[in-house]
Amino acid sequence: MRTVAWTIRPASSKLSQSLHFIHSSFHPPQFSSTAVIAALQMSPPPKKASVNCGFDDLRPHIEQALERACEFGSGCPTRLGEAMSYALLAPGKRLRPALVMMAAECCGGSWEDAMPAAIAVEMIHAYSLIHDDLPAMDDDDLRRGRPTVHIKFDEATAILAGDGLLTEAFSHLSQQIKAPEKALAAIRALSLAAGASRLVGGQADDLSAERDPVFAQPASPAVAGCQDETLDWSEILDDPRLGHLESIHRRKTGALFSVSLDLGAIMADASEPQRESLGNYAASIGLAFQVVDDLLDYTAEASTLGKRTGKDAGRGKLTYPGLLGLGGARQKAQELIAAARCEAEKFGDSGRRLRLLADFVLERSY
Repeated sequence: MRTVAWTIRPASSKLSQSLHFIHSSFHPPQFSSTAVIAALQMSPPPKKASVNCGFDDLRPHIEQALERACEFGSGCPTRLGEAMSYALLAPGKRLRPALVMMAAECCGGSWEDAMPAAIAVEMIHAYSLIHDDLPAMDDDDLRRGRPTVHIKFDEATAILAGDGLLTEAFSHLSQQIKAPEKALAAIRALSLAAGASRLVGGQADDLSAERDPVFAQPASPAVAGCQDETLDWSEILDDPRLGHLESIHRRKTGALFSVSLDLGAIMADASEPQRESLGNYAASIGLAFQVVDDLLDYTAEASTLGKRTGKDAGRGKLTYPGLLGLGGARQKAQELIAAARCEAEKFGDSGRRLRLLADFVLERSY
C-alpha cells in the first residue's frame, strides 16, 4: 500500500495562526484532545471581514413571519407556548428558511409565496435542536448564545415544546398554503425529510456511533493532520467510518437542507431539471455545512459560535477533522462548495444568492 507524504498548507490565516500555535507549543507532536482544544481557544483567530450570505435582506421578513407564527391557539398552556417561542425565535442564521425562499426565487417564483414552507422548515429545525440538546442526547446547556430550552425551562417542558413545534410545522403548511396540491406535496416532502429514514435516523446513528467502538474517533493524533506528518490516505479514504459519518450527516443535517430547496421548488412550480440541480446543490452544501461545523468545534470560540466548543472531540465523537485532520477536512469542504457553485451556475443570474451562500458556508465563523 503506497504511503503519501501529506503537508498541511492552511487555506486561511485563521487556521494558519491556530496551527502555528500548536506547532510552537507542543514537542513532540503527541498531545491530548483537551490540550489541542485549550491551545486553540487560548489563541483566538482574528475576525474575518463579513461575508455576504446572499439573504440578509430576507432575514427581517423571516423574523416577522416567525413572530406571527407563534400564535399557538387558546388551548396551548402559557409555559409551553413560551418555551416554543423561545426556541423558534432564538437568534439564528435562518439559513433553512432562506434556502426555501432562494430556491423559489431562482426557479421563477416569489419568496413571498414560499414563506409558509420556510416557516415550517424552521419549526422542524427548532424542534430538532431542542431535542438534540437534551441530556439524553447531546446534553448541551448553551445554544445560540442562550441557555438551551431544558435549562431555561425544564426537561419535560423542553420535550413537549419540541413535540409541539414538530406538529405545528405541518399544521402551518396545511393552513397557510392555499393550493391543495402544493400543500400536500410540501407536507409529503417535509414529513419524509424529518422522519425515521432522514433527520431522525441520522440522529439515531450519530448517537449509536458514540457508543460503538468500531466508530470511535482516532486516538492519536487527537487532531490528525494538524502537523506535518505521513498519512496513508488510501487507508483513510477506505475507512468505513468515513462513509458512515457521511451517511449520518446527509440525513441528520443534509435532509433539511435538501427539503428546504425542494420546498422552494414546489412552491415555484419548478421544472424537473431545476429540481435536480437544486437537489445536487443541496447534497453538496448540506454536507459542506456539517464539515465546517466540525471544523468550528475544533477552532472557534464558544462566545463566537454561541455554543460550547471542543465538546465533540472531548467525547470521542466521529468528526471530519478527527478522521481527515484539519487540513483534510478543510479541503473536503472546499471541494463540496465548488460542486455546489457549479450547480448554482446553471441558474445564471437567478442563482446569484445560491453562489453567495456557498461562499458564506465555507467562510462562516459561527
